Amino acid sequence: MNYKIDFEKKEDEKNLAMLKVNLQLRKYSPKTIDKYVNVISKFLKSNKTPKDFLLLYKDKSRDTIRSNYFALKFFYENVLNKKLDSTIPLTKRKTKLPNVISKSEVELLINNTTNLKHKLTLGLLYYTGLRLNEARNLKWENIDFERELINVKNGKGNKDRTIFLHKKLNELLENNGIKKQGLILLSERATKYNERTIQKIVENALKKSDIKKIVTPHTLRNCFATHLLEAGADIRYIQELLGHANLQTTQIYTHVANKDIKRLADLL
Repeated sequence: MNYKIDFEKKEDEKNLAMLKVNLQLRKYSPKTIDKYVNVISKFLKSNKTPKDFLLLYKDKSRDTIRSNYFALKFFYENVLNKKLDSTIPLTKRKTKLPNVISKSEVELLINNTTNLKHKLTLGLLYYTGLRLNEARNLKWENIDFERELINVKNGKGNKDRTIFLHKKLNELLENNGIKKQGLILLSERATKYNERTIQKIVENALKKSDIKKIVTPHTLRNCFATHLLEAGADIRYIQELLGHANLQTTQIYTHVANKDIKRLADLL
């Protein structure tokens, strides 16, 4: 028996287990944990240096290379207690402008949807600006109807925040005729909506409204932020409502808001 290979295999298994524990303790999402463990498992089997391992992905997307880089960085710093080779160049993230539709188009999506639960789903995504999984996990007890506030629990980064309860969303909640306890978005079988269900609700609303644009659940979050910005809301308030840790993340919406663009057109 080759004891060296057997020892290395056990050492790799131990490191992968430590990686998973470290990620869980830092409250990384299950999806990110699976991704990081998969990357590091491939890295350990490759017997390559971090730089040579990343070169295997040189023809892959920028996001794939960055994701693999950060998995390696986390592994080295939090499991091996080493610094990742500083000579590895990190490809810059390409700036993509958020996809946005007009306020009237959003209202068309909601109004053309007859199923009350589906209408509520669309309204919840737009009038709160919640991320998809935040909407899926929102409970009736998170809504303070008297103070007209919504308390978002365990958002991205395990952070709580408070957002306003829009009067139109309030109407959708009041008129829904469903039991007001536990999760708000539930299927007919009383199970939590999965991501694909919500995506399908948006797709169906798009077809009914005959809107020839790309719209996803996240588009409605983009619309929430952009429409507030166009109405004159302070960008720092929008940052808090969206749950962004960095103002720079929120500032991307200034590139798609047409408030100032229209003003420039008036100068011609």
